[in-house]
Amino acid sequence: MSELFDLAMPWWMFVLRAMAVYAVLMVLIRLSGKRTMGQFTPFDVLLIVLLGNAVQNALLGKDTSLGGGLLLAVTLIAINWCVAFVTARSARAERVVEGVPVVLARDGQVFRSVLKREMVSEQDFNEALRQNGQMTLANVRIALLETNGKISVVPRDSDGGAPTAQLPDDAEPDEAGQASSASQSRGRR
Repeated sequence: MSELFDLAMPWWMFVLRAMAVYAVLMVLIRLSGKRTMGQFTPFDVLLIVLLGNAVQNALLGKDTSLGGGLLLAVTLIAINWCVAFVTARSARAERVVEGVPVVLARDGQVFRSVLKREMVSEQDFNEALRQNGQMTLANVRIALLETNGKISVVPRDSDGGAPTAQLPDDAEPDEAGQASSASQSRGRR
């Protein structure tokens, strides 16, 4: 029974490995784009399962003990909590970890180069318009790719004038379609 808690390496090696794997995966997920986590297709679920399997040995090494697995679980949850804590209190950390909203369309005009750069297909964009009750692009004041990978659409008034909803301060883009700041905190994990 004591074998369940016998660790194959020192406890701090588990913590170090968990921190390294977490950091590398965070960077890889951020580099893969907002849409990676915004919509889950069967391929995305398969990727998550395979990633988990791929990093298992990096986390555990030769250890198969219950204690090692529990130590890793606690470490990963603690790291995730710390990241959420820091990003909730620092706009700079939030921009680095979560990114900023990106303008996909404004005043009825789609920025196709931004769609391509953010890996949003025209089909996905049109589906997001329909889901937001906008059947034509002419009715769109602004469409944003949010940091969670979802597309938000702010419609024009029925007379085609000012937007019907107030845009958040951090949604204003620069020339490249990137939002200039992400100062407001969003919901945490």
